[in-house]
Amino acid sequence: MNAASPKTTARPWEIFLVEDNPADIRLTQEVLAESGLNHHLHIARDGEQALYMIRRDGEYAKLPEPDLVLLDLNLPRKDGREVLAEIKRDPRLNHIPVLVLSTSRTERDVATCYHLHANCYLQKPVDLDAFAELMRGVEDFWLRKVSLPPRGSANFGGR
Repeated sequence: MNAASPKTTARPWEIFLVEDNPADIRLTQEVLAESGLNHHLHIARDGEQALYMIRRDGEYAKLPEPDLVLLDLNLPRKDGREVLAEIKRDPRLNHIPVLVLSTSRTERDVATCYHLHANCYLQKPVDLDAFAELMRGVEDFWLRKVSLPPRGSANFGGR
């Protein structure tokens, strides 16, 4: 265990995973379960569902605002780049950190995601152990070390 104590929160972390690969979903669930973090993992399996969930539209109206979005790029129905662009254009949502997780290693994809204001771009390894290690790093950095914006930050003026 790290010498520094993990950041604690009275409420669970609300993590939205936007991923269509069942193996990546399962591994993310396992890594987060092993972390001991107080969290809820909400899963969208395509880009359209992701936007409905993040915006809390229709049947998703009772979902909490995400603390963090983990976004794959290659998704059915609406591409991850489109999802990212819509989140970051929306003044109600643009404060929410979006971490892109993709197998793409092209400079164009990386540049496009940062141009669309991704908070980081992580290359998803194909090896399961390496993917688990990456997810543990995400959990350690983004949920234990970084101070994330409070929910409802759009009410404070956002960007």
